[in-house]
Amino acid sequence: MMIAVVPDEHRSEQPKAASPRAAKAGDAGVDQLDGSTDAGTTAAIAVDAVPGVPGAGVSADAFEDDEGSQYTIDEIASLSGVPSRTIRFYQSKGTLPAPQRRGRVAFYSDEHLERLKVIAELQDRGLRLDAIRDALQQIEKGGDSLQQWLGVSDNLQSPWSDDQPIVVTEAEMLDRVGGRVAMIAELQRVGTIKRQGNSRPASYIVTSPGLLEIALRLDEAGIDAATAFEASEIMRRPIAKMSEELVTFFTDRAGQGFGGAGQPDGIARSFQAVQPLGLQAIQLIFAQEMERALRQFVEQGGAIPRPKSSRPGDAKSRSAAKRTDRKADRHRHTSRPD
Repeated sequence: MMIAVVPDEHRSEQPKAASPRAAKAGDAGVDQLDGSTDAGTTAAIAVDAVPGVPGAGVSADAFEDDEGSQYTIDEIASLSGVPSRTIRFYQSKGTLPAPQRRGRVAFYSDEHLERLKVIAELQDRGLRLDAIRDALQQIEKGGDSLQQWLGVSDNLQSPWSDDQPIVVTEAEMLDRVGGRVAMIAELQRVGTIKRQGNSRPASYIVTSPGLLEIALRLDEAGIDAATAFEASEIMRRPIAKMSEELVTFFTDRAGQGFGGAGQPDGIARSFQAVQPLGLQAIQLIFAQEMERALRQFVEQGGAIPRPKSSRPGDAKSRSAAKRTDRKADRHRHTSRPD
């Protein structure tokens, strides 16, 4: 068993069997087959055997000894939907075993055809070619089933909250903000809500109803939308980095302090526990650190009234306000209807 933390920049953009992208990538050239996507880190499970799927758990000898159907490179490319140069690229990466040769002609078997289907399935799960190669090598040694590991993969990608984007009408938005048109404009300016098109009456996309509710409650406490937005960005940056580091940390320790013995059910159980307990831990650690920071602020005299220009953090506040304005300007340009 193995678990690989696959950075998003290395997630699969290679062509897949029987997919239009495979044909397009094959025509473009093999130098484009190992492309990248947005940065970030995603936990990907390198899988083992595929029950009942020919070509997944087949040894290298089976590819050589097969006496069934035989296909030329053009024939197997036609049957699989994978361009011939892409098939050769898979071979160069060690993902697809070499064909049998009779003189100068290479012949592929049914096992090669089924292996191409397995490669496509694993690419659909986000694995890059080298991770697929390692997984298929593990298949020959036996182990846990593909279905078990794909179940873990699906579990890892399940939402951690039910806070999903919604669309609200202008009347509904006015009701939420107490009829304050200026508040709607400010929420648009900082990007908490986005107007949908130019229709009348207007409708708005609320990217995070939960964060909108928090912003409105903070507004009632004297914290305006721009300040609330900048505060959320201050929180998001280190939390994003922390999340990536924790994914790497946990997957590196699978079977050695995380996930029990490292079996699929154990890893799934550990991540399921991290979800609610991790959120509780963040809440507690945030409370502890805010207590410490405020205590330090008071001890340094920050609570004592002093001229506005000399108050601690004034320069940072002005800088933060400028950053908010710049982000809002970028948002207006990128979200402007065509």
